Amino acid sequence: MKPPVAKKNPKILEIHGDRRVDYYYWLNERENPEVIDYLKQENQYTDFVMAELKPLKQKIFEELKSRIIEDESSVPYERDGYFYYHRFEKGKEYPIYCRRKGSLEAPEEILLDQNQLAENKKFHSIGGLSVSFDHQLLAFSEDFIGRRQYIIRIKDLRTGEILPDKIENTTGQIVWASDNATLFYNIKDDALRSYKVFSYNLKTKEQREIFHEKDEKFSCYVYPSASRRFILIGSNSTLTSEIRYLPADQPEGEWKVFHPRTHGVLYSVADVNDYWMIRTNIDGAENFKIMTTPFGRTPADNWRDVVPHRNEVFLESFKLFVSLMVVEEKYDGQTHLIVYDHKGVKKDEISMPEPTYSLAIGINENQKSPWVRFEYQSMVTPPSTREYNLFTKEIRVLKTKEIPGYNPEDYLSEYIFAQASDGELIPISLVYRKSTKLDGTAPGVLYGYGSYGYSLEATFNANRLSLLDRGFVYAIAHIRGGQEKGRRWYEDGKFLKKKNTFTDFIACAEFLVEKKYIDPSRLFAWGGSAGGLLMGAVANLRPDLWRGMILDVPFVDVVTTMLDESLPLTVGEFEEWGNPKDPEYYYYMKSYSPYDNIEQKNYPAMLVTTGLHDSQVQYWEPVKYVAKLRATKTDTNPLLLYTNMDAGHGGASGRFRYLEEVALKFVFLLDLANLAINELP
Repeated sequence: MKPPVAKKNPKILEIHGDRRVDYYYWLNERENPEVIDYLKQENQYTDFVMAELKPLKQKIFEELKSRIIEDESSVPYERDGYFYYHRFEKGKEYPIYCRRKGSLEAPEEILLDQNQLAENKKFHSIGGLSVSFDHQLLAFSEDFIGRRQYIIRIKDLRTGEILPDKIENTTGQIVWASDNATLFYNIKDDALRSYKVFSYNLKTKEQREIFHEKDEKFSCYVYPSASRRFILIGSNSTLTSEIRYLPADQPEGEWKVFHPRTHGVLYSVADVNDYWMIRTNIDGAENFKIMTTPFGRTPADNWRDVVPHRNEVFLESFKLFVSLMVVEEKYDGQTHLIVYDHKGVKKDEISMPEPTYSLAIGINENQKSPWVRFEYQSMVTPPSTREYNLFTKEIRVLKTKEIPGYNPEDYLSEYIFAQASDGELIPISLVYRKSTKLDGTAPGVLYGYGSYGYSLEATFNANRLSLLDRGFVYAIAHIRGGQEKGRRWYEDGKFLKKKNTFTDFIACAEFLVEKKYIDPSRLFAWGGSAGGLLMGAVANLRPDLWRGMILDVPFVDVVTTMLDESLPLTVGEFEEWGNPKDPEYYYYMKSYSPYDNIEQKNYPAMLVTTGLHDSQVQYWEPVKYVAKLRATKTDTNPLLLYTNMDAGHGGASGRFRYLEEVALKFVFLLDLANLAINELP
């Protein structure tokens, strides 16, 4: 079977006197039967190429599935005397949301069984769950195609009846007023931007517009305050914040602006006792600081420092209790939980002994509790829910996720540094099986992202064991564009410094080869979404480095997308990538955009994935990329495209169904690493 060949239909794109010809622009016609047929042909071709590997794919799928405890449940958390949790039942794809009243020994009450909602549906996602103040009503939201446009429904927990009320085209998040009748929620515009806040009264059926965010660079979100005494509306762009607040017991009252938006000033707020705590970068606090102000005096000239700004410490988030607070601080690339009193006096520090790990504040509903819940895991240690006593300093483990057949003693993780061309040290987290020889003969995967200030954490992944147990080294590159080393790490990987992200990743790959962690002939790269942009860029810059690549839902057509303001995300992301209507940004983007820089040369083997209903990176970006690359490249390496015709940016829904896609990617890697042949019949 020959690979599909997309027809060429030239589209002239011209700006700043620069002329581009896009032969595959027509593939953005989602309703065109010819487009759908082409996607199906690509899927059939992928199936054909991978057909010999089908037995191994099935074997790996069963492996992945075997590491899931099929009847597992979450750790319950308490709110107003109810203990909330979710659990799974054997053989079922989706969670069942439950609670018990008064104690964990009380009878179970099923709030919502997602398996019933998802019955006979190819895709199903719950966007949010919110219980009313009197705990009698449940608001929930669901999406049936993966477009992240959620329908809000209401369930009467006294009768079990799902009410006829329906609110469509929302973000999925729901906030109750304390009258137990009024809901607040966001709706999306044509570009899927969250742009309005509405209220809905269950008794009167009145729907009221509360707030309209007219600046297209901003999105707005409604959410409860830390104590739930207030309802907040946050308007956020990449660089600027503004918050409005309303007492939760006055749903028809007047919303007040906390502090007016000021370009470049980011802030978030939480309330406790009779004052606010504010995390902000105001006054040049690049790595953020915590300030405080009394209720009723919210403008910034009333704010006073509590935890000051420090150049070497990035302040990520915080959680308030009545007399103490726990702050997530990142330094040396690792997260630490620091306990302060409300005057900023340091009381204790929670750190972990492993070389690289993930540590985060968990669900803490009760500000009066002496215990703070946090989540811990590493590339070797499975996820665990733990609690720390704020006064006795005791730590207790509530639950560690059980992974059948897994022994952490068989694996090692490391935290090492590669040097970038400008001298910066780039952290790398990696894991491998102890029996794997680090003599330059092991196959390896380097994973990266490097955008939006999103820090890749060194988390545990049970699926990854199928690679590690076959001799792979798995590494995460903490490149610029994330915030692993503070806000400056992010700023140095965006706008006109974006290429640092790509060259950092290449430096990490070269370092892993030089230090004999990975066989240069079996080095693979993997990234998704903006990490897919990274993959496309480094494929153009250094195609010789990689045996193969996986590009998940990749953002690869940067210039064309950023010029189309009708698309989701475009306008809001001018503060991330720049606005190509400015010639300086246009030409810089064009110089690294993967789609625009495909050349007649050899490229590594690639598996590219997308979802037909993707709302973040439109399906046609990866599809066009594959079509153009196939028509241009000079090698015979595999180039495969897989489109999930029933899903969006996150892929298949359900805890088993998505494993089919994971197995496909793993088999692709194993085959290229010359390991699949050992396990085929």
